[in-house]
Amino acid sequence: MVQLLWCALIHEEDLAGAVLPKLFWRNEAQMVAAGLLRDVPAPGEGEYDDDLVPRPCTVCPTPAIEYPGYDLPDELLTALRPRLEELQDRYGFWYTETASALQNKVGGYPAWTQSPDWPHCGRGHRMEHLFSITGEPAYGRWLPLDEHEPGTTQPTWDAPAAQAVFDAIGPELEIGDAGGLYVFLCRQCPDLPHAHRYDCH
Repeated sequence: MVQLLWCALIHEEDLAGAVLPKLFWRNEAQMVAAGLLRDVPAPGEGEYDDDLVPRPCTVCPTPAIEYPGYDLPDELLTALRPRLEELQDRYGFWYTETASALQNKVGGYPAWTQSPDWPHCGRGHRMEHLFSITGEPAYGRWLPLDEHEPGTTQPTWDAPAAQAVFDAIGPELEIGDAGGLYVFLCRQCPDLPHAHRYDCH
């Protein structure tokens, strides 16, 4: 099991100017031996930013097929541009809006808001995208069909969530201006080093 923790304050000393995530790998034996923490310590006043503290929520994984957004190679983008422009004229959205899920996810491609910035480990390996944490609401093609607003006339790729479930979806974070935190891992190194990137509008 992997556990993600972060200090819920903006850290100016961090190059990203965002929260500072830390990964901890656990195994069942360690967890059973340690027992459950029943009295969770609460942070003191001024020790956190409300926008960066996730609300308790459950995780309901939804498999999805993604494609590279801003990571699409220039040659391929040039070759596909006529088809992508036709898609935009016909449906009203650009490729990068639907290529990669903007919401919280494990694996897939980072849904960069700015230019891609893949980290490398200390040995020079390009790290893999492990997961993304964002404040994006659930909607459109990344939302299970049974959670779409009943009777909506909007196309499936842009359909809103049903009001009954909307307020319960996700950790309700506000990371910058529609920003995201991307966590990366190097599985080629035995100590599994990790890094993070942050971007927003």
